Order: sequence, then structure tokens, then C-alpha cells
Amino acid sequence: MSISLSSLILLPIWISMAQIQQGGPDENEKTTALKDLLSRIDLDELMKKDEPPLDFPDTLEGFEYAFNEKGQLRHIKTGEPFVFNYREDLHRWNQKRYEALGEIITKYVYELLEKDCNLKKISIPVDATESEPKSFIFMSEDALTNPQKLMVLIHGSGVVRAGQWARRLIINEDLDSGTQIPFIKRAVDEGYGVIVLNPNENYIEVEKPKIHVQSSSSDSSDEPAEKRERKDKVSKETKKRRDFYEKYRNPQREKEMIQLYIRENGSPEEHAVYVWDHFIAQSAAENVFFVAHSYGGLAFVELMIQREADVKSKVTAVALTDSVHNVWHQEAGKTIREWMRENCCNWVSSSEPLDTSVESMLPDCPRVSAGTDRHELTSWKSFPSIFKFFTEASEAKTSSLKPTLTRRSHRIKHEEL
Repeated sequence: MSISLSSLILLPIWISMAQIQQGGPDENEKTTALKDLLSRIDLDELMKKDEPPLDFPDTLEGFEYAFNEKGQLRHIKTGEPFVFNYREDLHRWNQKRYEALGEIITKYVYELLEKDCNLKKISIPVDATESEPKSFIFMSEDALTNPQKLMVLIHGSGVVRAGQWARRLIINEDLDSGTQIPFIKRAVDEGYGVIVLNPNENYIEVEKPKIHVQSSSSDSSDEPAEKRERKDKVSKETKKRRDFYEKYRNPQREKEMIQLYIRENGSPEEHAVYVWDHFIAQSAAENVFFVAHSYGGLAFVELMIQREADVKSKVTAVALTDSVHNVWHQEAGKTIREWMRENCCNWVSSSEPLDTSVESMLPDCPRVSAGTDRHELTSWKSFPSIFKFFTEASEAKTSSLKPTLTRRSHRIKHEEL
């Protein structure tokens, strides 16, 4: 039977507790002291002593994984899909490994946006100084000059970054379902300019500087030099013991970091407004189309609230995929709700067939099934319907008619009632 290192550490304490309990009332003080010691031990932290080092590769090749011709992540040697539980009974270590792979995936998708999709990486804020924190978005060459059509893509919240819908899909399924690349390539083929937002890149992290606090004894000029020296020595010994205990208690303690927020891009909502003001509003496109997933839908509604007249004059249609917006909580006015009913459609997670009308309790845009009950798959599953919706919306604008999909949604809803 294997015994973990943490069990060996606690064994002498358990033995001492058993001996003290047999020693009668005279040992009460020792019992209290040992109980106090046990209460100070964080077992979760102590278990980290049994972990392998949190030292992971920084390339896909280092992880021994690669994407095959179908865009699926597979092990280079075995051809097997990604395995989360690489080490049994070490969930935290496995999670850290998964996160490290996820960061590599993010950089890989950035490379695909530039190399495969021919998008340009644009730094923001546009007037940032050399030293301040920066983020970036991606744009096609004609994003600001295309006179006809512009497509804007906004992902949801969490760890995803520009070009992604869901990291889990990229790792466990494929690039088509988990990234925005199919949307970008089809948009370019159909003559759209493209802007890819990066709403979760709100800050940079830097290591927290160590603050050296001088001992108060050195400022006590009234104390004799010998006494000050003795107190300084005791203070140094105490710090040494404390540092040793911290290292012993938590050998894998991660560095303390501080967040430096990016000017005017400190949240997804701020980011959407900033990109609108500095790029989308400046574009030449007569028809602007949004595809917004999950929290991206909330960010779009917030953009409408802050730039209502501008959005109405420039945006032709909005495709939401399982959007988490709420027109009541966000206090969207009546005119915004009316505009959304006529120009937006929300493809929601549902077991119903694709484009089947789904009832809504909120008086905003029509809701139809995305053809899947998995939240993260709604963008990919509704992919063909979204492009059809945009085409119909563009034609309807020209002929002053409503998009066919919106009319169909209302018709189905009326027939059901």
C-alpha cells in the first residue's frame, strides 16, 4: 500500500494526539496546542506536495499533439484524442496542464487568423503609448473600405479569445466547431469585410512587486543599540521560519500577480463600444452584420443602449447564438426592443430541429432552435442559417421588406398559438 508524503507528515501529529488523549487532564494544554496546529494546516495546500512540478511545454509539439487534416487534435504517436486525466488522482495538476495547452491553442488560432484567413492584427487602444497595456483585434484588408458588407464577430465570456467560440470544442472536437474560422472564410468568399473582436482581453498580468518593510525597531532611536540588535535578530529568525513553513506548506505556490487594465477596453462591453467608435462606425460598408455568441449578445445590447442611433443607421441584421442578454436587466428602451424584434434573431440551444421557433418570455428578438442542446455548439450548428438570414436581410433592406426568417418565426409562433 502506497502512503503519500502528506500522510507521513501528519502521522507523528496523530500519534502525539493519541498519546495525549491517554495522558489524562494534565495534558489539556498540549492537546489544545496540537489542535491549534492542526487547524492551521491547509490539507488542500499540503496535498500539493505530492504533485509533479507545474512545468508544462509551451508548444503543441512539446505536448506531443497536433491537428490532423480534419482539424482534430490528436496525439502524435498514438493518434488518440486529448486525455484530460493524464495522471490519476491529480485533478488540480491535470487542470493546470489543460490550461497550459489552452494557452497554446489560443496562440495557434491567432496564427491561423493571420496566415489562413489573411487577417491583420490591429493593436488597441489606437493611440496607446509604448509602455501602457494593449490589446488587439483582427481585421480583413478591406474591413474599413468595403462599400457593401461588413461582418463583426463577438465570442462569449471566459477563457476564449479572438477567433474562438469554445476552447473545449477545439480541444475535444475540431477547429471548425470551436473557432470562428469557417465564418470568416465564408464571409470573405461572399464579399464581406471582417472584424473579429477580442472582448476578453481586458488586462495584462504582471508579477506583484515585493515590498520590503523595514523593521520598526530600527526607527526606535530611544532603545539601546544592544536591545535593537537583539530584536532585529529575533525578527529575522521569525521571518526565516515563516518563509520555510510557507515553502514547506505550499511548495507549488504560484506567483502573486496584479492586473493592469487596458484603457477603454477593461470589459467586454467597453471593448465593443471602443471597436464600434474607432473602427465599425468609420467603415464604408452600407450593411453591417453582427454574429454574437453568449455574453457577446449582452455586449451587443449594451452597445445598442449606448450608441442606439448609430447602430440603427448602420447595422442591417444581428445573429445571436444562445445569447445571455436580458433587455429588462440591461434596461433597454422600447425603441431598442422594437428594433431587435425586426432585425435580430437568436439561435438558442434546443433539441428541436434547426430554425424551429422557440417561445420566449422576453419581448425582444425572435428565438429559433440552433439544432443542438449544447450551448457551446450553437454558433457552429446555426452557421448555414445565419448566412441565409443575412442574405435575406440584405435583400429585404433593398426592397423594404422584412427578412424571411423573421417572418417565418412569427408565422410559426402564431400557428402554434
